[in-house]
Amino acid sequence: MSRNPLLEPHELPPFAEIRAEHVVPAIEELLEENRTAIERLVAQAAEQAPTWESLAAPLEALNDRLSRTWSPVSHLNGTMNSPELREAYQACLGKLSDYSTWLGQHEGLFQAWQALKDGPAWVELDEGQRRTVDNALRDFRLAGVDLPPAQKRRYGEIQSRLSELANTFSNQLLDATQAWYRDLPDTRRLGGLPDSALATLAANAEAKGQEGYRITLDFPSFFPVMTYADDRALREEVYTAFVTRASDQSPRAGQFDNAPLMEEILALRRELAELLGFTTYADYSLATKMADSPEQVITFLEDLAARAIPQAREEYAELATFARDTLGMDALAPWDVGYASEKLREARYAISEEQLRPYFPAPRVVDGLFQVVERLYGVRFEEDREAPRYHSDVRYFRIMEDDAPIAGFYLDLYAREGKRGGAWMDECRVRRRDGDTLQLPVAYLTCNFTRPVGDTPALLTHDEVTTLFHEFGHGLHHMLTRQTVADISGINGVAWDAVELPSQFMENFCWEREGLDLIASHVETGEPLPDTLFEKLQAAKNFQSAMGMVRQLEFSLFDFRLHQELAAPTAAQIQALLDEVRDAISVVPRANFNRFQNGFGHIFAGGYAAGYYSYKWAEVLSADAWSAFEEAGIFDPETGRRFRTEILERGGSRDAAELFRAFRGREPSVEPLLRHSGIRAA
Repeated sequence: MSRNPLLEPHELPPFAEIRAEHVVPAIEELLEENRTAIERLVAQAAEQAPTWESLAAPLEALNDRLSRTWSPVSHLNGTMNSPELREAYQACLGKLSDYSTWLGQHEGLFQAWQALKDGPAWVELDEGQRRTVDNALRDFRLAGVDLPPAQKRRYGEIQSRLSELANTFSNQLLDATQAWYRDLPDTRRLGGLPDSALATLAANAEAKGQEGYRITLDFPSFFPVMTYADDRALREEVYTAFVTRASDQSPRAGQFDNAPLMEEILALRRELAELLGFTTYADYSLATKMADSPEQVITFLEDLAARAIPQAREEYAELATFARDTLGMDALAPWDVGYASEKLREARYAISEEQLRPYFPAPRVVDGLFQVVERLYGVRFEEDREAPRYHSDVRYFRIMEDDAPIAGFYLDLYAREGKRGGAWMDECRVRRRDGDTLQLPVAYLTCNFTRPVGDTPALLTHDEVTTLFHEFGHGLHHMLTRQTVADISGINGVAWDAVELPSQFMENFCWEREGLDLIASHVETGEPLPDTLFEKLQAAKNFQSAMGMVRQLEFSLFDFRLHQELAAPTAAQIQALLDEVRDAISVVPRANFNRFQNGFGHIFAGGYAAGYYSYKWAEVLSADAWSAFEEAGIFDPETGRRFRTEILERGGSRDAAELFRAFRGREPSVEPLLRHSGIRAA
């Protein structure tokens, strides 16, 4: 093969040159080179007491080169998915998993790290380097370095298979989402939908060479139908297609069914945990988290549920009464809840997401986001239009401080075919020092907002604005780090149940007058958000907040109990557990055909297995951190400086609980979360 762009040094990925056929050869070559280099380092450490420079630094360089090669491949697989790239990506998963297992179970390498800790060089290491060594030794044990040979082999087989299963789960969910659509020739069945939604559905149809309107299961299409469509039968049809994706109940039953994958994933996770000496996968999951025990997690979730459920029941009773008396619905069905809730919100607060949209044109929101960060942390943003990009929608920015770049990021805002749903931040490059060179961090920031139509900029809902701020909070955690060791730089080494703190923290600026004055201006007039609308937005902030909280607690309890209680469950047992959790805490009606779990990518294809509770756990931290800004002023420079230095810059260099105490001066309290959420039990 001719030159391979993935193997060439680059500051930013050469997206325009990367082809699917480059992927497997590049990964195979790097893995072979890494194995050879690691054996050489191990032999060297056996002869002479290792130091940071002789062991840790060269290992980090090997890991970083592999990461910088795989990162753009993984990102393109999620944002520019194609059959060829999918095949190449899938072909590498087993190779990477085998390598990771080989690395984690390498007794010679483990002994070299242990010798570094026990040897004379230990006293010369700084706090972050010591943390890295301790984490490495912990991870060796979690990778089965102490296991007998046969069990080591089994561990490797499990990890490789789990990697394949997670990727297949994600692919089938994407395929199932994109396989369903409903074409309508005109707007007769689309009464109630706002113009912005109709424009999206018309653009969907036009993109496929069709007349009229196309409803898909992508969020910018699905959400307005469920929220605004007056046609109840249409809402039922779209709802049914959405909640049965990738299941035996879907219109394409059996074609993309994720149930067998879920059964195998859960059985393998339990086997993996038991191999390593843990009772359950939940116990194994907590080995790298803030929470001390499964009992602590369950108690935390059940305590929040006990506080929220009474109010959630009241909120649902109000909704049912409104739906009966005002909308003529004798009984609410699951596909009515979003529609009736929006009608109640409009009636009670005279505000809707559609009224707010004109005040949130995407370019203004992005500019306002930058201004918020500039005021908080004293940095500024510069767009680089010459940077390599993978799609015309994508923009690249640098973060500047004292006229020098300190980080960069790709911003990819809009939904499109071949792009995984949802919103996320991922690493393109991590901050680390390599000799005299400082590698700056680069992030991918990805959303799935409604695309601009014609010359009109995309108009975001307030919910989409908070999503952007949330993901940018993750990005700031990655980009504002001051750590120079990759394994504790940015979000690396941060306990999973604390990693949502900076992201949830940023959402608060979307609700404050001072923040909204920077974010919101009318798309046509440039006028700021009027006081009347701001007051309605504030009043409606905690509309059905208890219902929202118990929904998140339902997901969290289902996930945690699934990994704690069931060893090798069948699809029927998974469903039975979900039904049991819903019976205990859910307040809204449910459909027997709902197969939510078959699309629960967070726990079956992401990093949240036995960890979905992290969202609520970190929300306690973020609400309490925000209360410090409420006390001092939301743009108070000293509080912003302390949040940056004590939380964002520290990465994984210290325990998350220590960092929080250093910022807040005390242990976290649940009261600010309850207060901010409008839970009266506070």
